[in-house]
Amino acid sequence: MKVLVTGGGTGGHIYPALAVINELKERNQIVDILYVGTSKGMEQEIIPNRGIDFAAITVRGLQRKINLEQVYFLRDFLKGLYQSYRLIKNFTPDVVIGTGGYVCGPVLMAASLMKIPTVLHEQNVIPGITNKFLSRFADYTCVSFPESKNYMTKAKKIITTGNPRAQEITSRDFSSVNKHLNLRSDLKTLLIVSGSRGAQKINETMINIIPELISKFPIQIIYVTGNNYYESIRSQILEYVDNSYQDRLKLHAYLSDLPAAISCADLVISRAGATTLAELTAAETPSILIPSPNVTNDHQRVNAKILGERGAAKVLTEDSLNEQEVIKSISSIINDEEVLFDMQRATKEISYPTAATEICKILESLI
Repeated sequence: MKVLVTGGGTGGHIYPALAVINELKERNQIVDILYVGTSKGMEQEIIPNRGIDFAAITVRGLQRKINLEQVYFLRDFLKGLYQSYRLIKNFTPDVVIGTGGYVCGPVLMAASLMKIPTVLHEQNVIPGITNKFLSRFADYTCVSFPESKNYMTKAKKIITTGNPRAQEITSRDFSSVNKHLNLRSDLKTLLIVSGSRGAQKINETMINIIPELISKFPIQIIYVTGNNYYESIRSQILEYVDNSYQDRLKLHAYLSDLPAAISCADLVISRAGATTLAELTAAETPSILIPSPNVTNDHQRVNAKILGERGAAKVLTEDSLNEQEVIKSISSIINDEEVLFDMQRATKEISYPTAATEICKILESLI
């Protein structure tokens, strides 16, 4: 079985692809994988480090405004299309799957023109411009949320599978996480995630409320500040939080295994990226979501709205983020066992714990 995988730019496209690759290897003794990305995306480092064959093509994003960049886009798209044709001809895949990002455009188009079966996966409720276009040609379009079908009305065949990243969470054993993170079993755990680089508004709010949270409530806090803010927050926290409470506050610039922290948390405060939501629902962890306002199509707000409407999350907006409102939201969830239980049940109802398996079944059916 030979599978060509493409998707890149950000972790939100790469990690779902890796989840599918891992499941393919679990299901098939002999499977040959080629991952196609760009030399500028995160995939050019992540994929080879996982021992997966990697090839790069030329591609750039499509500008929504009419300008000279669109000429360069067309030039690079045609170049990428030709490069994709050569790669596919040499590799001869049985099936091609794309998980989003501009690199999917020329790769899936070339495969489609060469009559090779194609599968597309969309992580967000609102599809990106590339995936929306490609859904017209892909043999199957797999979506993480059933609501995505409203935005991909011209897709050839569309099915709700969930995000394959979720299956990597449900299949893991997190029994030793509390000990690894030095957490107490007699306290509720609040996980605050500001992102890999950090979100200024979230961090400004959290610095001001953590001293009150940790002194008033019987909780422990894991706070992932982001690399850009760690040193300044660390110095302020040490100044503001009483020494007797500092053992209940775990500060990190970055956590390499964030799913592990999510799995042992009682409540998570985070952005609303697609991968994060897949991890939250897979771990059945309630959340307070603060969508980033700086993303295309405002897709984080729409993602968060789905969880909010189903009772799995409380949604707050960044532009009206209020310290007392955040404290009240945290208290009303983490200090109420009934609310926690209801939110946990709601996250379970919208999780797709076998997403990677379902996608692999589709890939295998096309061969």
